[in-house]
Parts: sequence; C-alpha cells; structure tokens
Amino acid sequence: MNRQRFAKFFMWSVIVVGAAVCAYSASHLPLAQLDLLFILLAIATVITSNIAVPLPGVNGRMTVSETFIFLAMLLYGGETAILLAAIDGFWSSRLISRKPLTLAYNTAQLAVSTFVTFYVLRLYFGDVINLTHGDFSINFLVAVCIMGFVQHVCNSLFAATAQGLKHDQSIWQVWSSNCLWPSITYFAGASVAVITAKLIGMFGPYAIVATTPIVASIYLTYRTYLKNLEVTAASAKAEAEAASRAEAAKAQTEQAERHVEELSHYIAEQERIREQYSQIEKLSALGELASGVAHDFNNTLAGILGRAQLLLNTSDPSKIESGLQIIIKTAKDGAKTIKRIQDFARQRRDHAFSPVAVDQLLLDVSEITRPRWKDHAEAASVHINLELKISSKALVLGDESELREVLVNMVFNAVDAMPAGGTLTLATREAGEAVEISVTDTGTGMSDDVRSRIFDPFFTTKGKTGMGLGLAVSYGIIRRHEGTVEVDSETGHGTSFRITLPSVKNAAKPQASATQPAPVAVPESFRTKFLVVDDEESVRDLLRDILEAEGHEVSVAGSGRDALALFAEGGFAAVLMDVGLPGMSGWELARAVRERDARIPLAIITGWGEAVGSNAQKAAGVDWVVAKPFTIEQIAAIAREVSRRQQEASNSSGRDESTVAA
Repeated sequence: MNRQRFAKFFMWSVIVVGAAVCAYSASHLPLAQLDLLFILLAIATVITSNIAVPLPGVNGRMTVSETFIFLAMLLYGGETAILLAAIDGFWSSRLISRKPLTLAYNTAQLAVSTFVTFYVLRLYFGDVINLTHGDFSINFLVAVCIMGFVQHVCNSLFAATAQGLKHDQSIWQVWSSNCLWPSITYFAGASVAVITAKLIGMFGPYAIVATTPIVASIYLTYRTYLKNLEVTAASAKAEAEAASRAEAAKAQTEQAERHVEELSHYIAEQERIREQYSQIEKLSALGELASGVAHDFNNTLAGILGRAQLLLNTSDPSKIESGLQIIIKTAKDGAKTIKRIQDFARQRRDHAFSPVAVDQLLLDVSEITRPRWKDHAEAASVHINLELKISSKALVLGDESELREVLVNMVFNAVDAMPAGGTLTLATREAGEAVEISVTDTGTGMSDDVRSRIFDPFFTTKGKTGMGLGLAVSYGIIRRHEGTVEVDSETGHGTSFRITLPSVKNAAKPQASATQPAPVAVPESFRTKFLVVDDEESVRDLLRDILEAEGHEVSVAGSGRDALALFAEGGFAAVLMDVGLPGMSGWELARAVRERDARIPLAIITGWGEAVGSNAQKAAGVDWVVAKPFTIEQIAAIAREVSRRQQEASNSSGRDESTVAA
C-alpha cells in the first residue's frame, strides 16, 4: 500500500471513529441541562469558526472557537463539547475546501480530539463539571494545562499525519515545523474558558460577554504574530535567494571561463565537421541520383531484354528490323541515362534540346513497353488493351530520350495499377501554343493523400519493390522542359497523367552531329592492321567484328602488357584501347606506344566518355576519345580516317623516292 492510499485509509478511519463518537455523544446529551447559555455558546462557536487564521505549511486554519468548546466541556460535560467541536470542524472547513472527504475528516478529527481531551480529564480529575466549583489550586492549574495540551496534540497530530501522507513528507517534520508553535493559543483558550466558567458561576450566564475582548485579543495577537512570521520568512527567503544568486553568478562565471577555453577548440572542430558534412551532402546527393538512375536503367534493360526475347521467336524480317531499331533506340536512351551521372559529377547543366515529334514519341513508347503490358501481362493471364490516340503531328523542343523515359515510367506505373487488367490509353492533342500528352489507365486509382505525394522523392506505394524515385525524376525532367504535369485519380476508377509542353512551330529536324568524323572513301583493296586492347571480351569481339566488316585485319589483347608484346611484332596502323586496363592504364599504354612510334594513330574507347579531360588526352598523345556505348559509324569512321592517313603517308613516301631517283 503506497502513502497516498494509506492517507485515504487513515482519513476514512478517523471519519468512522468521529461518526461513532458523535453518535455516542448525541445519544448521551443531557438535554434537561441545556438552557439559554448553551444556545449562546453554540451561536458563539459557529460565529468564531469563521474567524480563522491560516496555518502556514499545512492546508488548515486555526479558529478561536476552542475557547467556547472548552467552556461547554466545563459547564455541560464532554458530550456537549464534542458536538460543538464537530460543528466547529464542519463550518471552519468550508473556508478551506468544499470536498466531502475534507469536510468529513476535519469534522471527525475535532470531535475525536475533544473526545480524547474530555476522557483524559475525566480519568485524572473525575467529573469535569466539578473543576469550576472549587478554588484555584495546583490541581486546577494542572487540569487547565492538560486540557490545552491534549486538545492541541490531538488536533495537530491529525493535521500533520494527513498532510505528511498526502504529500509524501515526514509526519514528524510537518508537525514540528508547522504545528508546534500554535500550542500557546490552546493554553490561552483553556485559561479563558476556566476564567469564564468561574465568572458565570459567580455572575450568571451574561458573564460570557466578558470573553469577547479576551478572545479578540488572542485572535489579533496571533494574527500579528503570523504576519511577523511571514515577514521574517520573506526576509529569510530573500536572503537565501540573494545568496543563491551570488552562488549562481559565481557558477556562471566559472562556466563562462570554461566556455572561453573551449571556444577555440569548438571553432576548429566545427570547421572540420563542416568539411565532413559537405562531403556527406555530396555523397548523399550522388547516392540519390544513383538510385534514380538505377531505377531508370533497369527500365531500359527491361525494354532491351523483352524485345530481344520477342525477336528470338519471330522469323518475319520486317518485325526483326523494327525490333532491332527499338533495341538500338532503347540502348541509346540507356547511354544518356549514364551520361546524366557524368553530367552530375561535373555539375554541368547545359542540355541541348532538339525538335521531337510527339506522335512518334508515343509510338516508340508503346513498342518499347509492349513486353510489359502485353507479353508479360498475358503470361500472367492479365489482359491489358492499349489505345493510341495520336493525331497532333506536333513538335516539342526537348531531349527525346528523357521524354521517352518519363512516358515509359508512367506506362509501367499504369500497368502495375491494373493487376486485373484494363485499358491503357496514350493520347496527344494540341492546346493552343502547347501540346498535351496523357497517360490514362482504368486501374485501382489513388486516394487524395497518395496523389498529393506521388512526386515526393522516396515515396512509394509498392513496398520494397519500389524506390519512390521514378515519378520524382520524371517531374524534374518535365520541369526542365518548361512543362507541367497534372494528375486526376479516384480510388477504384483509374488515374490520368496529363503532361503539357510548349509546342514548336515549323521546327527544323536536327542536323547530324558535327563531331562525327565524315566517312572517307578508301579503296576496298587497301587493308590496314589494328590492335584492339580491352579487358572486356565482349567489347573486344565487337570492335574486332566492326573493323573486320570494314575489311581490316585485327589483333586483340586483354591487358596493356599483352598489347605491348603484340605491338613489338610491328605492322600495326592504329591502336584502339580502353582506359581501365589491368596492371597498366590506357593512358600509360598510350604513352608507352607513343615512345615506340610517335606518329601511330591512337584511340581511347572508354565508359568514362566525356569525363575524360582534354589535358589528359593531349598529354598521352591520343587522337580520338570515344564514349561507350559507341556506334558502328563511330568506329568505322575512325578506321577510314586511319586508312586515309596511311594511304597519304604511302603516297608521300612514293613521291619522295621518285624525287631521289630523278
């Protein structure tokens, strides 16, 4: 049982005992002896119970009605005094609290205290009424002291016990600190009661009026004393607060000194943390970009893989050619996705836009995504019908690969939203100076809360299967094209994405890249010998096949040291090499070859692409840098340029020999 529960148990115990005491006193009340004087005493008790002074430290008040309770005990016996004490407890408690438990407890404690006082006096002195009939004596004075002492001890102990149990305080500390010093008022009240009883015996009931100035004097004296006590306590509190402030100021001074000592160290540490945080921010941004690119690249690979699997099962030449064209286009999109990582690493923001035919864009997207919405879906017994509504013949200025990526991502999301099948609609229409592209499905739809967050990075409804970056990346691409995107969706009724892009009137078709070497006419009978160096076998074989298709002889090596061993045999017209080679980098190989032959053409073919700096290229004496993935045209153009140089060098050597002979 904790102290709070024990406090309630104690209070209820006192209430039960007090009720029993009051019931006993009421049954033994000497009604025949009660007269006008008793009525005056009862009235005086009720009036003075409202004249109270608060007891500091405890939730209680002290009244001057104890004098009339003692007087009733001396004149009419204990039963009368107990009932008056109960009345006094009830009326005075209303000034503290109106709670039934508090009223009942205070009423009971005064009744029990008076009961104990009466029976202690009766035990030692017999009939209490007879105490006022004799002369003043030592025995009489002892009775007065016992009356005040017992009443004070009982009342104060009851109050201190309840206070201590409620607030988890020491009962002795509460009693000794707050309840000991009011004892003088009990002795004064007992003395006044005895004197008044003597006067009544000599002059009749009207002698009670003589108690008025005495009681008032006790009340005023006590209140004045209490005010002085409060002033003293306030002064002591002020001194304590001043000392506390001085101590606090001293502590603050010491703390300030410590802060000054730590400040220089803190500044240096902050600078180091700032540098580390800057690096962390860069890595975090790169990680987010890498996650988004991985998501996009997986989509690209899915398109290539699905299309290649379809081609394995067809023998129609037209379908094979169309499928291969889609694979080539999808692979180029994947290359541009990788290029965005390189752009990010260099913090480059220049994007060359060109006119894009919107209708053709949607046709390409429908074919690229066919394995997902048709073949894979039908394999799972899900039927999705694709409807194309394209008749705008409009052009927009943008990056075709990026726009295709946006639409592919939206188509994949639409397919995921139709697990039971449905209709997927790709549509375009002209709206004034803009072109509107829509992707609509009849799937599960979205709630308003989900719809409001779909473009937030890392927000996904696909659980662990989704990264939450597809639509976030798409939104950035649309904004970069100065477009807008709106979403209409209703749970159970599908979703519609509407992309609006500025249209371009009378736009010219993009010209061929000026950076591609123009094809050079070389006699078919003129064969050159190439050395291809790459640690990836698939890349080596591809380069060899391209060069042999151009009519050249090719030797291959998987490392820089193997390449130097082959090069020592001589007869090579050019060397094509990767940068990342085992044991010796491509730059080191280029410098080693250049030391052996200062004029031989060299080409770097690398996955780092445009990230290769011109200074590194110049220092190694490299003629061309080709970014992976490369095209057949790029490699063929280099081969033709090498053949042209070799032919010119041969012709120049022939002319020199003729001149010497002449």
